[in-house]
Amino acid sequence: MGYTHFLMRRLPNVGTEMNLNVLAYNLARVLRILVFKKTMKAMRQVGV
Repeated sequence: MGYTHFLMRRLPNVGTEMNLNVLAYNLARVLRILVFKKTMKAMRQVGV
C-alpha cells in the first residue's frame, strides 16, 4: 500500500500497525470485489 517502513517503534506497536495495514488492505479488496460483482450484475440486466 505504499509504505516502506513502520511509523511506530517496539514490537507490540509495530504488530498493531501491521494488523491495521492488513485490515485496510482486506477491506479495500472486498470493496473492489463487491463493486465488480455489482457492475457485472448491472451489465447482465442491461444485456451488454
